[in-house]
Amino acid sequence: MKIQQIDNNHYLVAIKEYRDRITKDWFDPERLKHNKEVIGQSVGRSTTYFFEKAGEGFVLRQYFRGGLLSKWVEDSYFYLGIRKTRAYCEQAMLEKMHNLGLPVPPPVAMLVHKKGLVYQASIIIRLISDSEDLFHILRKRALTDDEWLGVGALIKEFHNKGVYHSDLNIHNILLSDSGKMWLIDFDKGRFVEPNASLLEGNLSRLKRSLMKESRKHPQFHWRSPDWDLLMQGYEQA
Repeated sequence: MKIQQIDNNHYLVAIKEYRDRITKDWFDPERLKHNKEVIGQSVGRSTTYFFEKAGEGFVLRQYFRGGLLSKWVEDSYFYLGIRKTRAYCEQAMLEKMHNLGLPVPPPVAMLVHKKGLVYQASIIIRLISDSEDLFHILRKRALTDDEWLGVGALIKEFHNKGVYHSDLNIHNILLSDSGKMWLIDFDKGRFVEPNASLLEGNLSRLKRSLMKESRKHPQFHWRSPDWDLLMQGYEQA
């Protein structure tokens, strides 16, 4: 991936299709709001922005820490070179998965802002239109048996290629109106051997995510037999 140093402190990496179009303004939520290009947002650990440029939909996400360290350092990381930043690693992984034909949102660009020994970073990916994550779907309705089988098959498709997702939960699985599914958010993900025992942890994490949300929300359409269907889809894929 081609690294562009756009000033003394900012490094931009964009895929070829967007390299001549993207500027720092694409990574500035306030500028996007001023231009009336923001079409939605999602609030979690940080705010993710959905925006449009020339009729195309994009997602802007800044990198924020989790865990105890986040109480003191929210969005800064030690700088060890551009290719070791979380944004560069995730974009490279997305590009490789996209080239393998895996259902992931196409990468667009990433920006690193270096501040002495630390950096901040953001990434832009294409917006998957007419889709919703499983969490919001399960708050409204139950998945069909075929949909649960499809979730299992989706995860197995990635595992067959050796893709380890570091935070597989129901917020990171998208289902479109047409029934197609995607995985998103590959921060700290990596490629491992397809038969690595590490991949089993993805399934355990996903199950914990389902159990956690079902305890928190009375109107949450998930029951234990649904997990059996998911695992059936995984094992048969």
